[in-house]
Amino acid sequence: MSDAEVLTEVEGNVLIVTINRPAAKNAVNRAVAEGVAAAMERLDAESDLRCAVLTGAGGTFCAGMDLKAFLKGEMPSVPGRGFGGLAEQSPKKPIVAAVDGYALAGGMELALACDLIVASASSMFGIPETKRGLAAAAGGLMRLPRQIPPRIAMELALTGDFITAQRAYEIGFINQITEGPSLEAAKALAAKIAENGPLALMASKAIIRESHEWTEAEMWQKQTTYTMPVLTSQDAREGAAAFAEKRKPNWQGK
Repeated sequence: MSDAEVLTEVEGNVLIVTINRPAAKNAVNRAVAEGVAAAMERLDAESDLRCAVLTGAGGTFCAGMDLKAFLKGEMPSVPGRGFGGLAEQSPKKPIVAAVDGYALAGGMELALACDLIVASASSMFGIPETKRGLAAAAGGLMRLPRQIPPRIAMELALTGDFITAQRAYEIGFINQITEGPSLEAAKALAAKIAENGPLALMASKAIIRESHEWTEAEMWQKQTTYTMPVLTSQDAREGAAAFAEKRKPNWQGK
């Protein structure tokens, strides 16, 4: 395995992004943040890429911020993209988290920033920042109560306790549980997503992520700004033709 702190590889139309600091439980330092940010830029820039998988090397997703680097004054973030190169700005295309071992503190916040989560049965989640006199400022305190019941989010934030993958599944935080490592299942899910129309994928993601901020009076107009370019695209005609002709669509992304 390369000694680069973030590894990337392409399988079909899926970009696999691996945080590669297994000896440090994939704790995020500046190099990791920059590597993930660069991978997200690549995902959106390359038309052949339609989905990404974010995972960690060595059986751990991410144990959070590298506290040793933090004490030296190193900030594990990238301007415009935030903690880990992802927390503040998601790519336009879908991203699946493949979680094994621990997804804690900033690690859980990176998972929160992804669109879907596949986790192994032995994985654990938590935002234990309060146990260290810190706060989950990379999205945990804002995103978690939008993705799970607010009272459970409050409990996790205030106690700092961990939850199992099973509990995370029960409260709707993760999509799938795997008995073994999560990566293959996450790649299969990403590949299934990548089969669909790229314009439709980006519009659907944007609407689901943003519509909670829209008022009832404005939501249909705002949705139309995303859906009309999709409905009038060449891909929309191609999807209909492929269905009628019982063949696989040939997406052009336009």
